[in-house]
Amino acid sequence: MERRQVLKASGIAATAGLTALAGCSSSNDDPSGETDTPSNGGSNTVLMVTKGSDYYFEPIGLFVEAGETVTFENDSGNHSATAYKQGNGQASVTRVPDGAGAFDSGILSEQGVTFEHTFETTGTYDYFCTPHKSLGMVGRIVVGEPGGSAEGSMPPDGDVPESQTIVDQGAVSYNDFSG
Repeated sequence: MERRQVLKASGIAATAGLTALAGCSSSNDDPSGETDTPSNGGSNTVLMVTKGSDYYFEPIGLFVEAGETVTFENDSGNHSATAYKQGNGQASVTRVPDGAGAFDSGILSEQGVTFEHTFETTGTYDYFCTPHKSLGMVGRIVVGEPGGSAEGSMPPDGDVPESQTIVDQGAVSYNDFSG
């Protein structure tokens, strides 16, 4: 290989490496180890949808293992993914496992914009959309196994699938749940 080609290839590899490292930084000092990161996609994706007068998360229920990352993607409208943890956004109650960090995407208004959260603490997480909470836009993620303050009741602003149903099915679509 000529020297120019080696340098060019090395430059590409270095650029790719720096780009990858840039995505590894996080300003989240959450002691739970959970992280929030802007993103451009992921395998565990929850869409935030406005369809006519319906506002919902798709799927409304999702199962992941501890350490996995969920990508919240704005499909249409203006939405957020905000954990029910007292003092987080408009949350007046806590519906995440003990020791779990709160997450809040802020309002995402452009189609295709994403937000990622890595779930490290096992248990059940309920979350809502800040602008559509009063319209029942809520969702549930079960990490590893059901547990925590969200078990045994529904979020104060809407209904979600039972945690065991989410575990059994892996994901519960909004249409299957609400239909």
